[in-house]
Amino acid sequence: MTRIDPEALVASLRGVQKASEATGVVHHLERIVRVVDRLFGYAGAGLMFADEGKALRYLVTTDEAGKSLEHAQAAVGHGPCVSAFFTNAAVTTRDVQSDERWPDLAELLHPSVRAVAGVPVRLGDGPVGTLNVYQAEPHDWEESDTQALLAYAHVIEEVLAAAVKAEEKSALADQLQYALDYRIVIERAIGYLMGKHDLTAAQAFTGLRKRARDSRRRVADLAAEILGEQAPPGG
Repeated sequence: MTRIDPEALVASLRGVQKASEATGVVHHLERIVRVVDRLFGYAGAGLMFADEGKALRYLVTTDEAGKSLEHAQAAVGHGPCVSAFFTNAAVTTRDVQSDERWPDLAELLHPSVRAVAGVPVRLGDGPVGTLNVYQAEPHDWEESDTQALLAYAHVIEEVLAAAVKAEEKSALADQLQYALDYRIVIERAIGYLMGKHDLTAAQAFTGLRKRARDSRRRVADLAAEILGEQAPPGG
């Protein structure tokens, strides 16, 4: 990864700050995360939010490998993203697969998740989530890396604060909750298909998406049917 260009960072930040919010808060957050991933050439990026029990759950992720970060940390209860959230500060690791702070993460992570950096996303008095990136090889993070992530985390905070200020707090909560629920039912269906048919996660999701497209249905609706549950409303 090349050193972050300050001018490129400023130009990109201006672009996402001027983006229309007409498409909805969650869509806007997804766009910001994908800009972070593309601009700086990380292997992947993601945005996680805390649920009512303070457990971090992913809202946006740019790739399948990155999802293992959330799943692994949820399973063991700690990790770089969890630390960034609870310490309210940037946390980095050169290689999470061998980091002694989280010795039981390695066996649960995708092999391509190596160097990880996470920064808190704050709203009001404290963090409500984290913005995270990872590299596919061990990497020594520089101050410019974390400063760039903090700058984008601030943009996310402004998006959330603007929604609350516009008296859209309930709508914002509904959007975030729907996005989380939407992804959870799909993830559970993927896990079910993997176990039943001995598939990889990618194979299970590809098949699920194709079946939904062929039947002109939402992926979440089909996933819920497979699980014998009701899909999240809306969307």
